[in-house]
Amino acid sequence: MTTPSASTVYVPPINKRDRIPQAAIDDVARQIVEKFHPIKVILFGSYAYGTPRRESDVDLLVVMETDIREVQQEILILKNIEHRFGLDILVKTPKTFNERIEAGDSFLKEIVQKGKVLYEQRTC
Repeated sequence: MTTPSASTVYVPPINKRDRIPQAAIDDVARQIVEKFHPIKVILFGSYAYGTPRRESDVDLLVVMETDIREVQQEILILKNIEHRFGLDILVKTPKTFNERIEAGDSFLKEIVQKGKVLYEQRTC
């Protein structure tokens, strides 16, 4: 039997009846930061707003530079992180993110207003 490393939070397989622990969500955010170096990671949806149900998954907005299409980056992230629960990743480049906020995108505005920032790159 292998023991998880100190930097990994062990999460037993999660079924539809279990609430996903915040530590498991934080671990996914940590993996994204370590492997993809985003500018920001925001938890949104029912887990951020305190209303998860049995069928709820975890929703993360990842703001990052990418040379590939955003949807391809979403797939790449999902394939390269460990998670044992339903996870939706939404990737936006900083340019797209800022343009859509300025254009009044209500979906992204709600994420910014009600979401929970799990990581934000420090600026010098």
